[in-house]
Amino acid sequence: MSLKITEECTCCGACEPECTVSAISAGSDLYVIDTSACTECDGHSDEPACVSVCPAECIVQA
Repeated sequence: MSLKITEECTCCGACEPECTVSAISAGSDLYVIDTSACTECDGHSDEPACVSVCPAECIVQA
């Protein structure tokens, strides 16, 4: 599985540097996750790093 960023994204940018596989990038209106690259931090953390730092709580299962 992978994650996605919903329209509640405030474009704060907190998630992008936390991604261990560089699957997060700035889109035109909000940040986006490349679902083919997202590993949900499997093997790196108990919880996806982007989810743990997102102040808008807008990163959910795809």
